[in-house]
Amino acid sequence: MAKPVILAVDDDVSVLEMVVQDLRRQYGASYRIQRAASGQAALDICEQLKKRGDTVALFVSDQRMPGMSGVEFLGKAMVPFPDAKRALLTAYADTEAAIQAINTAKINYYLTKPWDPPEERLYPVLTDLLESWKEGYKPPFEGLRVVGPRYTLRDHQVRDFLSRNQVPYVWLDPEGSAEAVELLTRFKLDDGKMPVVLFGDGSYLVQPDQTELANKIGLRTQATKEFYDLVIMGAGLAGLAAAVYGASEGLRTLIIEDEAPGGQAGSSSRIENYLGFPDGVGGADLARRANIQATRFGAELLTQKATGIRRENNYNIVQLADGREVSCHACLIAVGVNYRRLTTPGVERLTGAGVYYGAAVTEAKDCANENVYIIGGANSAGQAAMYFSKYARQVSMLVRAESLKNSMSKYLIDQIAATSNIEVKTRCHVVEALGDGRLNCLRLCGNEGEETVPASSLFIFIGAAPNTDWLPDAIMRDANGFVLSGQDLKVEGKLPKSWNQDRDPYLLETSVPGIFVAGDVRHGSIKRVASAVGEGSISVQFIHQYLAGF
Repeated sequence: MAKPVILAVDDDVSVLEMVVQDLRRQYGASYRIQRAASGQAALDICEQLKKRGDTVALFVSDQRMPGMSGVEFLGKAMVPFPDAKRALLTAYADTEAAIQAINTAKINYYLTKPWDPPEERLYPVLTDLLESWKEGYKPPFEGLRVVGPRYTLRDHQVRDFLSRNQVPYVWLDPEGSAEAVELLTRFKLDDGKMPVVLFGDGSYLVQPDQTELANKIGLRTQATKEFYDLVIMGAGLAGLAAAVYGASEGLRTLIIEDEAPGGQAGSSSRIENYLGFPDGVGGADLARRANIQATRFGAELLTQKATGIRRENNYNIVQLADGREVSCHACLIAVGVNYRRLTTPGVERLTGAGVYYGAAVTEAKDCANENVYIIGGANSAGQAAMYFSKYARQVSMLVRAESLKNSMSKYLIDQIAATSNIEVKTRCHVVEALGDGRLNCLRLCGNEGEETVPASSLFIFIGAAPNTDWLPDAIMRDANGFVLSGQDLKVEGKLPKSWNQDRDPYLLETSVPGIFVAGDVRHGSIKRVASAVGEGSISVQFIHQYLAGF
């Protein structure tokens, strides 16, 4: 972070040089000492500092300067840097004018010349001023800043991507942030082209796609090798568990993930029933730990999207969204599931503009003092409700069933019941989402008929839709798209004709030899964190058995 500035102003070059030397000797380690030979030159420097985002802590200006007096300059300098302290250097004859300026120009202190020795007549005063300035000074955030309106899908996607990859950032909405408007003006950016992601080095990206953003924040988007022993598609907890065991047992392991480590569990604000974490653990934190563990063993994480798999000469080749390919002996499909889309009128149109799928952690703080609605009655919805209750005025859970007992863990039901600002509306569903450009109201149908309620945010946590549309037809799936494996491949006790091996498929092996499946995307899986971790772990045992045949 750049040091705050002390700006010395005097038209007498010899006096200015003495001021600067004394300032540097005492304050040079903590502040940048700059100089100007006139009031106008000093204002020009202030303009440059403001454009760069620098901060002025203290102005030290001579009073008698041609063109612009010290009092005039210090008054004008308050505009760009209102919090900076202001000290006036005067001759003894100007003492009365300096005293008056303390009131009229809000000058903090005046010093008569000469100030020798500075240890007695200069430093004590300036040190007090600087200490007072530091008490109210908040260093500017030098990480990423996202400038974009709250109720737009792309802005939400950018912030969600950064949050889930645990990249610190500050979000500024131009509708309510003067800083956002100032940044758009400073960088000459069109407010119609948002979001804009600004970086600490002064560079920025306008409406970046995921690959652009991943490259800029330092995520790997290209594999370092052309061939791996094991390629894992999906960095949910099943994929990360497989990566830990595969890499730790000597397999050259690549994980392909287009969003962020953790999958659906990674977006959970709190998981309280996972073994070994009696106080609970955030899904993102659990994913971060697993990712670090996998990479420590040598696994490589690639921020890319897998778009296809094909088999050639007993090798599996994975196609990537950027047109590249990686080949491997064995693949593991661990792409998990998405929340099922809601077809209610208005929902698709307002997605990203007040309607969201998941996203509890990303959007919760922006819902302060608002009424939030959540659709869903499973654990993910309950965890989100508890998290939102910390910020929102009221959280209303909309549940079609008669109660939460058959879909949610008891510990969550008890927590929800004990939280005063969470209301559970059973036998209730959304009939329509209403709003012009952003969500304004919801039309609900419940026990007492239909009603229209004001709403700015609706979060949807319903069902599971597997991410399998991109898989080839050779990989068999059930009617809902979940991947079949092991004995589930048999129909009336017989394997499909496409199975060309003289053995039965291994427990987690799909209908294509050498391609395995684990986690929520597998047909018949138990949708729990521990189950996903367990399947990812044991899949490596069967992958070893398969590789032994090479």
